[in-house]
Amino acid sequence: MPDSSPARIFIKGNEAIALGALNAGLKCYFGYPITPQNEIPEYLSKELVDRGGQFVQAESELAAASMLLGATAAGVRAMTSSSSPGISLKQEAISYMAGSELPAVIVNMARGGPGLGDIGPSQGDYFQAVKGGGHGDYKLLVLAPGTCQEAYDLTIKAFDLAFKYRNPVMILGDAILGQMKESVSPWEPAQPDPDEGASWRLTGAKGRKHRILRSLLLEEGVLAAHNRHLQQKYKEMAQEILIELFEVDDADLVVVGYGSIGRIAKSAVRKLRKEGLKVGLARPVTLFPFPAQALRDLAVQGKRFLTIEQNLGQMVEDVRLSIRGVADSDQFSVYPGDLPSPEEFEDPIRNSLGG
Repeated sequence: MPDSSPARIFIKGNEAIALGALNAGLKCYFGYPITPQNEIPEYLSKELVDRGGQFVQAESELAAASMLLGATAAGVRAMTSSSSPGISLKQEAISYMAGSELPAVIVNMARGGPGLGDIGPSQGDYFQAVKGGGHGDYKLLVLAPGTCQEAYDLTIKAFDLAFKYRNPVMILGDAILGQMKESVSPWEPAQPDPDEGASWRLTGAKGRKHRILRSLLLEEGVLAAHNRHLQQKYKEMAQEILIELFEVDDADLVVVGYGSIGRIAKSAVRKLRKEGLKVGLARPVTLFPFPAQALRDLAVQGKRFLTIEQNLGQMVEDVRLSIRGVADSDQFSVYPGDLPSPEEFEDPIRNSLGG
């Protein structure tokens, strides 16, 4: 936990992620430049090397992801970062890492799309992140910070969760979070156990039986058994669910939003509360596993819902699945390419309250 009186520093969200990774024990980083996440590799290109780690600017996003696979197979705390089109290029290797049960950390500071889009913020990568963007039935544990402090805290948590579940973990941010500057209170986590991953990591088989890490399982029934094992692991991840609930106790309407949009929506909720309107906010911090039970509990209390997200309707599907048979959710889209203000959310919230 953070120290009771830590020093505060003023840094960008991208830099907070990089610093969190360093303090979590990052040893290897592999990346390729793309806006709006470039401060992450820029920061690590000096600081990681100064701490004795390895920084590689790969020849492509595909190469960076494959290098990450190799480092994590050796049990090394390793990370890559990119923005939306770059993450798309990494999907094949991410599927291989999930299938091989490798503890990678992947950062996506999402930008507008589809295609090359623009360098502004977007939440259009929600489906890709939470449904498994590559081939096969797999899941990433997905964390969505909404502040620079959370960007620091959740990056540290991402490394611990990756090794706890032997699974890739994604930090899903966007251009707003990456480029904003806020004060952050860094804290020193416990250093990784030097024996972390000792039962499976590849270190050379001298003096022990050889190990194999693979995602190709051709023997009869082996792949089915492996997928059953993975699905059970994903269910166990439910104990890691995080969600912020703000002013929901007496709310008639609960606004659901994550990341930067959730934070902007919170400002709108505060203003409308001052006007006497009974509105609250639910901000999922883990997007997978999704906090379905927390939303269903609110639905059972008779609350209505409005999902606000910067895409054309993605998380709203998980919200509606969570509360199906009890309630439904309205949906308001901020189009990728627009930069919303809290005032833009007020009319949609009023309309849902009156519905």
